[in-house]
Amino acid sequence: MDTWPLPPQFSIAQPKLTVEESLRYGLELIVADGSIQAERLEYVLKVIGLADHRHKRVESLSGGQLRRLGLGLELLADPPTLICDEVTSGLDPRSENTILELLHGLARERGKTLLCIIHNLANLNYFDWITVLNAGEVVFQGTLPELYAHFAIPDALGLYNALDAHPQSFWRERWAQAAAAKPQPQFAPADDSGANQVLADHSRPNLTNQLATLLRRRLCLLFRDYGYLAMVMAITFGFPVMVVIFALDGLPQISSLALASSGLESFRATIDYTREAAQTASLVTSLVMFQVILLTLMGANNGSREIAGERLLYEKERLAGLRPGAYAGSKLIFTGILAAFQGAWMTVFVKIICVFPGPWETQVITLALTSVAMTWVCLAFSAWMNSADKASTLSIYLVGFQLPLSGVVLALPAYLVWVFRPFINAYWGWAGYFSSMKETRLYDAYTYTYPLTYISGPLRSCCVLLIHALIGSVLVWYGCRRRRWNA
Repeated sequence: MDTWPLPPQFSIAQPKLTVEESLRYGLELIVADGSIQAERLEYVLKVIGLADHRHKRVESLSGGQLRRLGLGLELLADPPTLICDEVTSGLDPRSENTILELLHGLARERGKTLLCIIHNLANLNYFDWITVLNAGEVVFQGTLPELYAHFAIPDALGLYNALDAHPQSFWRERWAQAAAAKPQPQFAPADDSGANQVLADHSRPNLTNQLATLLRRRLCLLFRDYGYLAMVMAITFGFPVMVVIFALDGLPQISSLALASSGLESFRATIDYTREAAQTASLVTSLVMFQVILLTLMGANNGSREIAGERLLYEKERLAGLRPGAYAGSKLIFTGILAAFQGAWMTVFVKIICVFPGPWETQVITLALTSVAMTWVCLAFSAWMNSADKASTLSIYLVGFQLPLSGVVLALPAYLVWVFRPFINAYWGWAGYFSSMKETRLYDAYTYTYPLTYISGPLRSCCVLLIHALIGSVLVWYGCRRRRWNA
């Protein structure tokens, strides 16, 4: 698309990036040739007057500088036409004049066509052609001198008073008569010599290159945003510690029961099946479920705000040439790797400290899939919701329903168990992990105490979790294909 609106109230850029980084990443998403990227970066920095501020972070820029950066981001794709909606609103007079002079220069020297929507009439002298709308109707089109004559005013500041002096029908009829007698405007061609010498034609990067650029930018933002990074580190390494704290009192009993089983009948015959054994087995299942619930919380944190929080930036870059598949893929890869690490670390840390029996590979894969599946489902909420807050709230509700609807802690009515269970991430994570202990006395003790409890095997549980993850990824992809400017 060659024409798109310039955002009015803000520049759409990541606050933690520098001016140069914002422009460079934007270029890498739409320009394939490296030499053109370098030339265009310097050109845009010069045009918007931010070359001396290239290493400043976006969050430290003034209002006027933010508007100039916003314009620079639009110029990356070299559009012939820009629609600027209230591009100077909220700025001080000096910054407003700077922006208008910049736009005027683009029109005169670079051959750009700009359609600007403004309410400040003091700067109409910057424009070649003026259209006045009143009550949704066109009541004038022409040059600034013609505007003075049509409304019988000495300067543009008197326009609003003139419009209020007569009813809308008066101005409608007056313009209809004037338009009928007015010849069509003849604009002199702009001096566009050299306008496109720097901004040469370019091919768009392929999906793989766009994906790599998005991942590099996301990693940069991760390590640049210290507050978010600290929160991720805290829950990643703090939540497993919480599980271990609740297990400390029961570690000796867990160790004594974490032995190979010789069968349920032998187990009954050789061991006095005491309340302590039952309580220990219940403790282990509770700790497994505790791990799963904490991982679902991590998943909600990983995915719920990831797309909705930067939706406007994505939509702008999509208009410039970013492929939805590249964007969706970058989010799935980034959050998936983070979630898989969190699940694996949770498994390893708790298993070592608590001496949980069972095969390492099965348990690591089960909890990693649990975390990835919930993360991608919450990422799908983020892709479909209008705001990050809505996506976050829905994700928290989903996590809140995991424990009661799993049927592990609180028994569900029999006719509801398999209505909810297929959709409950927590059940499959718990069942896949705990059933990996099937050849131990812990498992025997639990099934002896709760003989009617169905526990899915590791393979089936992992397959269901994988299906959850695939459904989430498909919804993410479809959500990124839908346009959402009202996010």
